[in-house]
Amino acid sequence: MSLRDATSDRERRDLVTHQVMDESRLIRFVAAPDGSVVPDLGRKLPGRGMWVASDRASIEMASKKNLFSRAAKTKLHASTDLAGMVEGLLFRRCLDQLGLARREGVLISGFEKSAASIRGGKAAWVIEASDGSSDGRGKILALTRHQTTRVCGLFSADDLSLALGLENAIHAVLLYSGRADRWTIEVERLAGFRPLRPPGWDQDWPLGGTGSGQKTSGNPRDEGGGVASGSDEDPGHEPHGAFGGRGSGS
Repeated sequence: MSLRDATSDRERRDLVTHQVMDESRLIRFVAAPDGSVVPDLGRKLPGRGMWVASDRASIEMASKKNLFSRAAKTKLHASTDLAGMVEGLLFRRCLDQLGLARREGVLISGFEKSAASIRGGKAAWVIEASDGSSDGRGKILALTRHQTTRVCGLFSADDLSLALGLENAIHAVLLYSGRADRWTIEVERLAGFRPLRPPGWDQDWPLGGTGSGQKTSGNPRDEGGGVASGSDEDPGHEPHGAFGGRGSGS
């Protein structure tokens, strides 16, 4: 079962705003045995969950106002950099998902192959290295005009190369698939902490392009080619268990 399937039609209340949201838009936290607040991004850790919207401001507010302690009805200790911890974990999860996608054959890399996938209407996401050249990026993004393809520029060429097991990863396309659905959930949560594409990309963006649809240089690195609270104990929901310088432009 995919993360999207698992969270479909499941709603929780955000500890900060008290707004009811789909689980896919929230981060689950649990209390560790030592009283610390632990992020549970996979929603698998045992214990009563405490839910906060997936963005830096909400998590910082929950920590500052001791909302985790109130929800747990006991004194808890949240790290001063809890939001940064969540951001780092989400960043890693997104890259790990891309690595899995490549092994499953639903991620295409390289300028020509990426361009062909976009032209064929197969691209759910275009993933461009944040430090790739504006020339190559502009040519790829121009192909997404009038398509529903979304764009991500969160990762550097080094990030992508390491995640994909490639020497020089600049351009990649994530094809429509269950893996793309799962990755969308993760990257949308990460978008609460950093923009999906650098602000400087706006000048390269073709008129009419769809962009990321979310919150939102070049250097010569490629070749231009019913809910009661913000916890698990919400009516109608089952609680979780108990604690136990690049030239090839690939």
